[in-house]
Amino acid sequence: MGILKKIGRRPCLFYGVLVKYTIKRTQKGGLIMDRKAMAAAFPATVPVLLGYLAIGMAFGFMLEAIGYNFIWAFFMSLTVYAGSGQYLGVTMLASAAALGEVAFLTLIINFRHLVYGLSMLEKFRGMGLRKLYMIFSLTDETYALLASARAPVGIDPRNYYFSIALLDHSYWILGSVIGAMLGAALPINTQGIDFAMTALFIVIAVGQWESYKSHLPAVLGAGAALLFLILVGQEQMLLPALTVIVAGLMALRSRLDEGEPEEKEAEV
Repeated sequence: MGILKKIGRRPCLFYGVLVKYTIKRTQKGGLIMDRKAMAAAFPATVPVLLGYLAIGMAFGFMLEAIGYNFIWAFFMSLTVYAGSGQYLGVTMLASAAALGEVAFLTLIINFRHLVYGLSMLEKFRGMGLRKLYMIFSLTDETYALLASARAPVGIDPRNYYFSIALLDHSYWILGSVIGAMLGAALPINTQGIDFAMTALFIVIAVGQWESYKSHLPAVLGAGAALLFLILVGQEQMLLPALTVIVAGLMALRSRLDEGEPEEKEAEV
């Protein structure tokens, strides 16, 4: 026990990557996981919980419909963890698509994550090996939460961000498994249920709009998307729109920093 008291952190292989769990000492000298950060993060992730259960179940239904049971749903959600990418994966599996085609389409669909990652470099600084998991878990919804997340007083910000990512991933896995199991037991029509992903992102975006004084990022993003939708069409709009958005955000960075919500993170 004397040796354990000297340990501040311990590595653990979780979700396929090496991450570090922060360990805290109780007043009695024991070691526990930082449950305060997890409890503080949970309320912020409730909208994602509701959305991920719905769209995760839809994915499970569709995967079961082409002959892959809940075990496949579990491992695909565990290791791929990409909503639109997994929906595409169902289509690719059903049509026995070539590996090259799968790789190319996945790159195009998930190219936006490059922008997400670049904007989170500062926020993930100092997270050690946990940064690998944070990068892996950066879905649209998790990014939206982390972009405006502020740790409550008394909570380590890095543990708070990690807890948000971990909870969101858990919700997605749970929804996928439930959907696959229900799909095997019941005939379910999933038409239109995938709109839950769009509705979820709108709810989170509204919260961000209310949290920030400056609405330039939202206006810039919407304007660029609409412009290139008109100019080049739905299939070709993604790359040019993202290029304009990134360039615009970089040019307006100093002005946007002034509109950030009041910092509530405490020194820990």
